[in-house]
Amino acid sequence: MLSRKTVRAGSALLAGAALSLLSVPALAKDVVKIAFIAPLTGGVSNMGLGGRNSADLAVRLRNEDPKAKYTYQLVTQDDECKPNVGVQVATKVAADKSIVAGVTHYCSAVAMATVSVYNRFGMPAIVWGAVLPDVTYANNFKEVHRVNGTMINQNEVAAKFMTGLGYKKWAIIHDTTDYGKGHNKFFSDYLKKNGGTILGTFGVTADQQDFTTELTKIRELKPDVIYFGGLTPLGVRIRTQMEKLGIKAQLQGTSGIKSDAYITGAGKELAEGSLSFIEGAPWEKLPGGLYFTGKYTQQKYSEPAEAYGPFAFAAANLIMDAVEKVGPDRKKVLEVLNKTKDADTIIGKVTFDDHRQNIVPLISKYVVENGAWVVWEDSSYGKGKRKLAGL
Repeated sequence: MLSRKTVRAGSALLAGAALSLLSVPALAKDVVKIAFIAPLTGGVSNMGLGGRNSADLAVRLRNEDPKAKYTYQLVTQDDECKPNVGVQVATKVAADKSIVAGVTHYCSAVAMATVSVYNRFGMPAIVWGAVLPDVTYANNFKEVHRVNGTMINQNEVAAKFMTGLGYKKWAIIHDTTDYGKGHNKFFSDYLKKNGGTILGTFGVTADQQDFTTELTKIRELKPDVIYFGGLTPLGVRIRTQMEKLGIKAQLQGTSGIKSDAYITGAGKELAEGSLSFIEGAPWEKLPGGLYFTGKYTQQKYSEPAEAYGPFAFAAANLIMDAVEKVGPDRKKVLEVLNKTKDADTIIGKVTFDDHRQNIVPLISKYVVENGAWVVWEDSSYGKGKRKLAGL
């Protein structure tokens, strides 16, 4: 029979052991790195920063999830919207084997320049903003995916919509990058099919400041609409210089100007009535879109998410979902991504086709009204209470 002294000693040992177990910290989760690459400086940095914040939000929310198997870290790189810089940072990221995959590129010229890098290093990449079709369709690189749609969809809808409003005559201004030339090609083709007439086409450089020559010629042509295929900085300059030259034509932009920076740069009055077309359903109306905007606001980011932020958020989540399923292995993650079908995201269902292009069934139409981009159907213009220029 044990003595009282022995029992007390044993109880003390057990209590001490229990206390020591309680003091042992929980096992730390392995850290998984995901790259984010975008123009974080330069003329379209607002889009890159909005995308970065959105991908960062996805990572933060996943790290707060107690069910997550890993801790995620976002590694950001600035491609400056320049192909040569994009290749440098893409190579740096892809060569780093600790990075499992990347959310990559807003600018089409950069996305085109880097696809072979991801293929060569076997790193899965999901494009979140570039719209040139060739990014996914010119090659068959199984490492390259895209969650947003392409400019083909945008321009087909835009041509039908604008001719349906009653417009007849266009002048086209496009930047001379692959992005701008692509928009010109697809819009021109679809416009002709829908009965529109192109009075003149003008290519301009991506950093051009003065458009007096082009706009003076356009003023003489008297178009109903000026179609602009390019990004926000040029869009702002063209709109303000249209006003100086007394051009009253309707300004029709692409997804490239769907930015708060466009309204700020042109000013509320001049931006009023400008049009933009962007792939996907209006994410603001999706249940996931309300969730996204609420969480984004809570984080108090200094910059807005902008038009493509939700795509970056969705891309980051698709990567993390794959890692949670098969672990931080590039080949295995790639296999999961390539089989993506009807994945639930805040931008709607995501299904990759045989070239890893998301099948986007809808293009949303936006108009600037009272200092904000508004879905056409919800605007006073769409409801017939106000008229665009020339109607």
